[in-house]
Amino acid sequence: MIGFLLRRLVNYVVLCLVATFLAFSLASLTFDPIAKLRERNPPPPPAAIAAKELSLHLDQPIPQRFFTWLGGVVQGDFGQTITNNPITEELGRRMGISLRLFLIGTLVGVILGVVLGVVSAIRQYKFSDYFATLFSFIILSTPVFLLGVLLKYGAQQLNDATGTKVLQFTGEFTPGFEGSWWAMLLDRAHHLILPTLTIALGQIAFYSRYQRSAMLDVLGSDFLRTAQAKGLTRGKALFKHGLRTALIPMATLFAFGFGLLITGGVFTERLFTWYGMGDWLVTGITEQDTNIVATVTLFVAVLVLISGWLADVLYAALDPRVRI
Repeated sequence: MIGFLLRRLVNYVVLCLVATFLAFSLASLTFDPIAKLRERNPPPPPAAIAAKELSLHLDQPIPQRFFTWLGGVVQGDFGQTITNNPITEELGRRMGISLRLFLIGTLVGVILGVVLGVVSAIRQYKFSDYFATLFSFIILSTPVFLLGVLLKYGAQQLNDATGTKVLQFTGEFTPGFEGSWWAMLLDRAHHLILPTLTIALGQIAFYSRYQRSAMLDVLGSDFLRTAQAKGLTRGKALFKHGLRTALIPMATLFAFGFGLLITGGVFTERLFTWYGMGDWLVTGITEQDTNIVATVTLFVAVLVLISGWLADVLYAALDPRVRI
């Protein structure tokens, strides 16, 4: 099993580097980072433009520029933005924002989605199954930005009805808030409810549909009937053998879904004024900043690497054949 996991880890590292190089190359070919500098009125002297090109290494071929940037990354230096701000400091802040938001939302969504999918499969064609199906289809057919707006509208109506701010939906904390460490933590948690709910609802609807289908495939299997014939109750057979088998095809879906959610969550971040990695990617593209785009791509690639490797661990734990 250890050899299997090591081989998979090496594969993921190679794919991570390839994905980052392709993103860096595409950005370098399409971006013109000094376009705004040329368009200034009065225009800057040619020496200033040349100095800017030299500081951004635009005189080097793309592969050389990439490995120059990658060499700095290995040492903990992700370079600078086109406005000469260090990326490393901004990366730490935005990374914490995105992970805090999406990790909680994904965990809640995955757990509740799996539970809802299992219950729907076990109670197929009952009222709870029809209700879960209707709920999932409504959420899946609602764009994320519209779902967020509806939640904000509901929160505003609740706040107006109670005469106090029961739910906060702007920013990750209250500006100028002062208090104890515990009070500041509660304030941040207060602002976390609605954006987390926006993410979790989509994840619940998405994973419940997959888990229901996977569980239905298992319910009619021979090994489940054999387990019951040997004396296990239906509940124990479903939990010990059925659910474990139904989770196997979901492991990869869980892992890669979280990695891709970071960049796909730009609507949630901007709607609730959370300036995380998704928002930073949009900023990098708008400002035609290759280093920002490459940094965000590397961050997402590393998340996919880690989550994919953890999916392999989970896959090996669920399926003994992989360990062999």
